[in-house]
Amino acid sequence: MKISTITVHPVSYRVPKGTNFRMGVGRMVKRDAVLVKIVSDDGITGWAEAHHGRSPGAIAKLIETTLAPMIIGMDPRDNVGIWHRLYLGHFATHGFGAGTAIAMSGIDLALWDLRGKASGWPIFRLAGGSAKKVKAYAGGLTLGYQPTKQLIEEAQGYIAAGYKALKLRLGDTPKLDAARVEAVRDALGDDIDILSDVNAAYGLEEIRQLMPALDAAKIGWLEEPFPPYDYHAYRKASELGRTPLATGENHYTRYEFQRLLEDDVVTVLQPDLSKAGGLTEVYRIAAMASARKQRINPHSSMTALNMFASLHLLSSIDNPGYFEADATSYNPFRTDLASGASLEVDKDGYLIAPEGPGLGVEVDEEFIANHPLIDGPCYVR
Repeated sequence: MKISTITVHPVSYRVPKGTNFRMGVGRMVKRDAVLVKIVSDDGITGWAEAHHGRSPGAIAKLIETTLAPMIIGMDPRDNVGIWHRLYLGHFATHGFGAGTAIAMSGIDLALWDLRGKASGWPIFRLAGGSAKKVKAYAGGLTLGYQPTKQLIEEAQGYIAAGYKALKLRLGDTPKLDAARVEAVRDALGDDIDILSDVNAAYGLEEIRQLMPALDAAKIGWLEEPFPPYDYHAYRKASELGRTPLATGENHYTRYEFQRLLEDDVVTVLQPDLSKAGGLTEVYRIAAMASARKQRINPHSSMTALNMFASLHLLSSIDNPGYFEADATSYNPFRTDLASGASLEVDKDGYLIAPEGPGLGVEVDEEFIANHPLIDGPCYVR
């Protein structure tokens, strides 16, 4: 079996007018993704998502013009060999750094889907896992900067849908953040896990002001208070309170996670399969974390392809954490791109990875054709 063709589809859709959801990175005006399709010489197809990296056209062009020609003709079942060739041939020297890691992620994930279809097994079984319930929290474009009454009503809606955990978007102001955290905790009680995400919008002084409220409300984690490489700020923040620090969605490959583990400051690790190097690399990261008894809570990306891949990951490692469920009310990339399995939680807030071959879903290519790339930034301030 050999890789015959690799095609790349940058896709977009406009967020509906009137949507004013805000978070630390700004207001999303469009949703982007880069979809990778790999076909073997015997006609088996694998699909996956590479993160848009805020430059979906550039990520797509990198795969098409540079990375794909390096691996055409290789055995698509050789994930490790292909990953290593791309790493040595582009990433290790003179490459595009994070952009290359993102592009490699899409390729690697598509190869896992293809391997599963070739064997007739779901990805979790290929990796030695089993069908199991995975606990989820309500994430995505939810629970942002809004009046307290509206925030509580939204949170209660997710609890009514089955979620036992949810994530608040912080990074507005420490005073407003604290008021929202306290109000949601009072409204939901102590049996619901409340997580939080600043999206790298704060500095140390804001976290110093906010941390007492997070500790008092027993918040499960404080996610990305700072940009990913501000190691000094993370260390100082870890001394300000008891709330665990979380990060990882903007860290790439095991080499950057090695630094997080060695520093022993961040205790909640959140690699994104569509960014950190694909399943092949995140399995390595998970093994490194397992040696320290730290769980993996993968960050979800734009489409169902990443989300289902994350479920397969969590079903095949010995240190699974939360699945980040996209509870965004309108996201056709989640609801319409792929069919054959559900991303809805059960009454107890759990999901199960699909049992079908590979990712266990089928991609609608007509949907892709109807959602071409829209140029411009995806977030505005």
